[in-house]
Amino acid sequence: MKRQSIGVGLMGFGVVGGGVARVLIDKGPALSEEIGCPLILRKVKVLAPDLTKPQTQEMDSRLFTTDDNEFFTDPEIDIIVEAIGGESLALQYLERAISSGRHVVTSNKEVIAKHGAELIALALKHKVGLRYEGSVGGGIPLIAPFHDDLVANKINGIYAIINGTTNYILTRMAREGIDFSIALKRAQELGYAEANPENDIEGIDAVYKLAILASLAFHTEVRPEDIYREGISRLDTRDFHYARELGYAIKLLAIAKQSNNSIEVRVHPVFIPEDSLLAKVDDVYNAVLVEGDLVGKVLFFGEGAGSLPTTSAVIADIVSAAKDIILGAGSRAKWKLEPGKVIRPMSQIETRYYLRLNVTDCPGVLAQISKVFGDHLVSISSVIQKLTDSITQMAEIVIMTHPAKEAAMQQALEELAHLTVVKEINNFVRVEA
Repeated sequence: MKRQSIGVGLMGFGVVGGGVARVLIDKGPALSEEIGCPLILRKVKVLAPDLTKPQTQEMDSRLFTTDDNEFFTDPEIDIIVEAIGGESLALQYLERAISSGRHVVTSNKEVIAKHGAELIALALKHKVGLRYEGSVGGGIPLIAPFHDDLVANKINGIYAIINGTTNYILTRMAREGIDFSIALKRAQELGYAEANPENDIEGIDAVYKLAILASLAFHTEVRPEDIYREGISRLDTRDFHYARELGYAIKLLAIAKQSNNSIEVRVHPVFIPEDSLLAKVDDVYNAVLVEGDLVGKVLFFGEGAGSLPTTSAVIADIVSAAKDIILGAGSRAKWKLEPGKVIRPMSQIETRYYLRLNVTDCPGVLAQISKVFGDHLVSISSVIQKLTDSITQMAEIVIMTHPAKEAAMQQALEELAHLTVVKEINNFVRVEA
């Protein structure tokens, strides 16, 4: 029997929720034609509707409800979209939505990163779909390619710029030579950064997204707490000056690598060669470089955040869910989890390093520093000395190393900090070739 319509229930009416509602209404006929039957927004669940807001006034007030039971027991709702954000309440609502036998769509990266495996298991149990395309790349298609297009590949590496706010800040610092605080303030004025920007500038947002991608790519559950994290607030304009002189750009990179049964996952600032693909990704744009054994290197690029790109991904998931309902298909979302894989400790990763420090400008300083590195089996690639203050008798030097173990480098840094000739270790950044 042909369905008369497919109803959508929306939880949340903020930036993303409001965008989804508007598209469902404005593009309803076109979406319905794509699906093969009418797609109708039936109900919007909000905590406290403000009917004075312009976007609310444009909607039929009868669509809104604050009553959980009214929303979840509505027989005309076939697909539930979660757009409230956060973790605890969103998780409760997602579990209830799935358990009620509805197909579910979300762009909530935190919930999927922390609870994706259990939610997918619940969806399989109730034979419904759980879709979350907007949770990582916003408008950049990533989840579907990992599920479908790259399924024949063994993914060996993921290198991703997946936070538009930090990428905008780093772009401004590199191009204009401005301090971090000024670039952050500009990002906030333009609406790219929140009033409390911690999730972005400290790499937390990127960690959530990498946890999802790594879980899909490596067929194991990678949780946010498994991922090493550093933010961008320690970066200085001088680091960008030296990076440019040495032929590098600075990016906040989310990195996931697989070797045999070992997985490496980390988020932190890196020096990357200025002629590499990711080095050219600027402003609020995101990019994900995937290395597969069959496909080689594939780059996904676009605007990774904001109302419209994320709305695009959510609507695509709604349409996909609606088509499955018409076909009578159940859950297709799976995290194929393979046993035996381990997360490699950060202390065991191997890479090159950039080090900027202030030292006493006197004979024998480099010899003392070189001895510390040599004692810890860290080989120096180059040394640059630029600034010398004749009054304080201090100099700034920059050291680039050959590949070394993180544990060895950290031990060397600790010992360097105790040398009397070293006034301050100004910064320390890893290098990805």
